[in-house]
Amino acid sequence: MPETADVMVIGAGIIGASCACHLAERGARVRVLEMQSAPAMGSTGKSAAGVRVQFTEEVNIRLSWESIQWYRQFAEAFGDDVGYRPIGYLLLVPPDHWAAHLESVALQHRLGAPVEVLALADAQQIVPFETAGLAGATYGPADGIVDPHSATLALLKLARERGVSVEFNAAVTRIQPAGSVWQVETPQGRFQAASLVNAAGSWAGDVAQLAGLSVPVQPVRRQIYVTAPLLKPQVYPLTIDVASGFYLRSEGQRVLFGRSNPEEPPGFRAGMDWDWLEQTLAAGVERFPWLEETPLDARACWWGYYEVTPDHNPVLGRMPEAQSWVNAAGFSGHGVQQAPAVGRVMAEEIVDGRAHSINIDPLRIERFEATSHVREHNIF
Repeated sequence: MPETADVMVIGAGIIGASCACHLAERGARVRVLEMQSAPAMGSTGKSAAGVRVQFTEEVNIRLSWESIQWYRQFAEAFGDDVGYRPIGYLLLVPPDHWAAHLESVALQHRLGAPVEVLALADAQQIVPFETAGLAGATYGPADGIVDPHSATLALLKLARERGVSVEFNAAVTRIQPAGSVWQVETPQGRFQAASLVNAAGSWAGDVAQLAGLSVPVQPVRRQIYVTAPLLKPQVYPLTIDVASGFYLRSEGQRVLFGRSNPEEPPGFRAGMDWDWLEQTLAAGVERFPWLEETPLDARACWWGYYEVTPDHNPVLGRMPEAQSWVNAAGFSGHGVQQAPAVGRVMAEEIVDGRAHSINIDPLRIERFEATSHVREHNIF
């Protein structure tokens, strides 16, 4: 007979770990199925690890701001350091984006999120850059980084203390409804639960297909390049040149940087794309000329997958045609920064019947059939 739980969570990345933890906190019997041999081996472990509130849509601001507060209080509440460091986020904004950008700052302020508007000269005191083609800058003093591995392990530790079971090397091979439950087959055995959370990251679309469902999540490769140790290390915030999409931040004595390739097709392509380095550096050096004299450490660079949706916003909540199937996937690079709040609202969705502390309606899958939906502009 299949082993039974109230909720089955597919995926032990940071989203799945948070969902399991918060569901167990609400009294649900939870089992997590992970295809890898350890947690956080997909998008979570390959993340650039930034956390920020500087979004343009209310739902994203709320999810991120609540999550940042959770991260910064975690050590005091639970005793584990999840690596939260408020090194800040600095956005360098061109003139054609400036007016709309200031409107989003006003929304962030109304929602209680701390963001500062800086003159370019003041921003240059934080990180040196060329000012050509810029109107101003904004800085999030509570923004920064976390350690995705530590955060995931801490969430799973809490989850296990609350009775959650975790199965590794448990790639899902079959999913089918059986009366009032979902039955799932894996190499580790057969499992069933009344509700299922699809937190499979870049594999979320494939997992849904096993159940005959369509969830528009695809993997897209992303590169992170890393310099050699600097002679004079500085603490640089995660700084984004909004016009080009180039970003950088400190990583110990090094600087990591990157830029999304809009021409990268979806798919599980493996390995570093060294051809993209030239175009990435060209955009970076134009804004940060000092990077040209900073050597790259090819051995320290890495690649991973974004779990991408058509509008680069996550898919949250129940499937209309399968109400006991709940999606928490497609974060398009924002999973680490929104995971704590997402876990809580997904627990509400299942235990209470609907998420209520944050309105996730703009992120439900039905939006793809609507004529208009959430338009998050701060996607980099």
